[in-house]
Amino acid sequence: MEYAVCSDGMTKKYGNRTVVDNLGLRVHPGHITGFLGPNGAGKTTTISLLLGLLRLDSGICEVLGYPPGDHRGLKQIGALVESPSLYDHLTGIENLEITRLMRGVPKSDLGRVLSIVGLTQDAKRPVRTYSLGMKQRLGMALALMGEPRLLILDEPLNGLDPAGILEMRELIRELPKKDGITVFLSSHILAEVEQIATDLVIIHHGKLRYQGSIDGLVAHEDSEVAFRVNDPKMACELFSKSSITARVEPEIVIACIPHIEIPMANSMLVHNGISVYEITPSQKNLESRFLALLEDA
Repeated sequence: MEYAVCSDGMTKKYGNRTVVDNLGLRVHPGHITGFLGPNGAGKTTTISLLLGLLRLDSGICEVLGYPPGDHRGLKQIGALVESPSLYDHLTGIENLEITRLMRGVPKSDLGRVLSIVGLTQDAKRPVRTYSLGMKQRLGMALALMGEPRLLILDEPLNGLDPAGILEMRELIRELPKKDGITVFLSSHILAEVEQIATDLVIIHHGKLRYQGSIDGLVAHEDSEVAFRVNDPKMACELFSKSSITARVEPEIVIACIPHIEIPMANSMLVHNGISVYEITPSQKNLESRFLALLEDA
């Protein structure tokens, strides 16, 4: 299977308003793909289309090789859409048991998903005693029931405190590595997604604005890159001789180069006897490129 999600011309309208406009998605299996766009961009509607909760007005779409809503595909998909629906008066494991029975999943799966989300010790506590972060992790456990191949997450970090965000990030990062799960993660905040995803899909007003790797978003545009080296002054002189704009700051040299040329710049420094301890692309440039895509829409 070349793509976990593949669509062409996917369109959804409400009256005269087009919410998803001729969308073509390509989600690679085994990757974490961030689905970005400002509030009202059409992200939740797109996810509802992928899950078969809404019908396409036009276009074609396949999720795990099946049309959206096909039971053969749905049983291989886990979803966490914003806040999970939980029974507060029941324990964590009782909430999982309800979903297990509905999905016909083996009882052994309860221990597996509790272990993945780190709730084994708290499984018998009433959900009303859980923190918001614990509730989100229980929602993730519900989505992981049945060993899905694709996990669709809509704003999974909403409302979490910094500790909860960190826990959820680490959990999501590990899913493709440990279980080979494809993750499609929706958010309106670039900084959140950048720390988790390798690929990006950006939409605005329901239209595709970018699709590809995070690095590719700024790969061919000049960006500020910080090189922490043993001799910033000499490194700056080397950049200048190569017609690269650079400046010295305490313990680092800042060079203005495309991301795609970072390996070449590193090699040049090392070849000339400069020890390179750390390379840090500027977050500012990624945000600027993201905002520029929205402004061009």
